[in-house]
Amino acid sequence: MDVMSAAVAREATGASVVRMEVGQPSAPAPQAVIAAAQAAVAGGRIGYTEALGLKALRARIARHYGERYGLDVSPDRVVVTTGSSGGFNLAFLAAFDAGDRILLPAPGYPAYRNVLSVLGLMPVEVETQAATRWSLDAGAIARAHAEAPLAGVLVASPNNPTGTVIGRTALTDLTAAAAERGLWFISDEIYHGLVYEGEETSALAVSDEAIVINSFSKYFCMTGWRVGWMVVPERLVRPIERIAQNLFISVPEISQRAALAAFDAGEELEAVKAVYARNREILLGRLPALGFDEILPADGAFYVYASVRRFSNDSHDFARAMLAEAGVAATPGADFDRTRGHAYIRFSIAGSTADMVEAMDRLERWLTRG
Repeated sequence: MDVMSAAVAREATGASVVRMEVGQPSAPAPQAVIAAAQAAVAGGRIGYTEALGLKALRARIARHYGERYGLDVSPDRVVVTTGSSGGFNLAFLAAFDAGDRILLPAPGYPAYRNVLSVLGLMPVEVETQAATRWSLDAGAIARAHAEAPLAGVLVASPNNPTGTVIGRTALTDLTAAAAERGLWFISDEIYHGLVYEGEETSALAVSDEAIVINSFSKYFCMTGWRVGWMVVPERLVRPIERIAQNLFISVPEISQRAALAAFDAGEELEAVKAVYARNREILLGRLPALGFDEILPADGAFYVYASVRRFSNDSHDFARAMLAEAGVAATPGADFDRTRGHAYIRFSIAGSTADMVEAMDRLERWLTRG
């Protein structure tokens, strides 16, 4: 957020900035989504819905699991949420008690840690390694649980900031290790649909007990609409419904009606994904030649997480200088990994291909100037 504020301030002076710091699509919501929202407004009253979401949207999300993954998911297990953020709050409140320990990978999305802490829960971060493709493995669960009992495990695939995907075999091992110890397993699948290498596997394919969280924000280009979903075990549905009623009443009806149309915008969304794929190739092709000689596996999402050790031992200072001197905004890694993040920076590839080329050209001029 500091980088974003600095980038906005720089742009306000008339300076040109290539924006690669924000984790959201630059493309607008699909036309069908916008049309559905306009029709909802034209139809008159927009009000509360059931706390679990519109029945039609819950059914459509359940159908999505059959279409994309070949899974039979009951609509009764689907909960519509205010983005994935609302889903995490509901999952944490329903599954855990104050003081519970939840295992997380580092690097990882910092809001997991922050929300858990606010709710009186204890995030237990494990530094992932190249040997496990920068993801948690079953051994990490066993070791952390032996040190002090855990109540749950949270993983993301593809991961933010790395983009790393957890394959089906590894995901099976993780869910089995959690189940063996009686732990809740939470799978953040918000970047599903945006996988370029490897296999896209939902935790629901390997465990009926997994809590899966997804959103219309990333693949569906609907960040500001604040609508997502969860698929949860049946015994959690009623507790989550009661919590949601009290915290949110319901997800905005207009966003839910718009989201119904998102599943019919596949051609438009795949065209956006193709841009990300081209952008990814540009960065993976050019960054190593510029001196970013360690890049974590960018299998999916729309990020490239790269080491800046060759240039600096402080990625925050590096990001500040890169913005001021090269006009390129990217996110330092400290929030993603409190131990090693000072050595890494995250580039978002969610902008235009022209912007990616311009950013690499600017970095080349900046880093190679005499």
